[in-house]
Amino acid sequence: MSPSLAGLVEYFLSALTTLMVTVDPPGLAPIFLSLTLGMTSAERRSVAIRATLIAAGIMAGFAFFGQPVLRALGIGVPAFRIAGGLLLFWISFEMIFELRTQRKTNVATTAINLDHIRNVAAFPLAIPLMAGPGTITATMLTAGAAQGDAAKLAALILVIAIVSLACLLTFLVSERLSKLLGVTGNLVLTRLLGVILAALAVQFVIDGVKAVMAQG
Repeated sequence: MSPSLAGLVEYFLSALTTLMVTVDPPGLAPIFLSLTLGMTSAERRSVAIRATLIAAGIMAGFAFFGQPVLRALGIGVPAFRIAGGLLLFWISFEMIFELRTQRKTNVATTAINLDHIRNVAAFPLAIPLMAGPGTITATMLTAGAAQGDAAKLAALILVIAIVSLACLLTFLVSERLSKLLGVTGNLVLTRLLGVILAALAVQFVIDGVKAVMAQG
């Protein structure tokens, strides 16, 4: 395997792991069920597809236009990498200590009370549960790591498509998945993903600090 191909594969796997853990498709299953309670199968399917398309569009948009916006604001990529790493670390902390599920449930409950399920695909499913601050941060950081390489950016779009498809499949089989994992299975999976995300977040901070020191 050539060095360039090896680098592309490494980038793809890193991007896939980062976004998959940040979005956490299995963790969205119980929230999706609560938001679509009382809907028919066709209505649930419609909500799932719409939410997935909206979230994928948001992630792709930030992948391509996030950094130009940062430059316009005078924010360097290393600074954003450090800040993003800290944010991702906090998300991992919430996952490990079961704070994230509670927060997502609260957001979902608010949406049900205010909107009566209307536009539930856009809020809170697509934003902020799927494409929230953590996901947007991870997408921009991963896009920055591509350093304008067209092949890597194409790989990132493929990753976004895979993660979005995983969310869609999770929504479509959410009822079966929740019963299969059970309470214990959901808790173990969430904590495991939280530990992985914490390690990735620390790596983002280290890379950011290295970049700052190199500039100095």
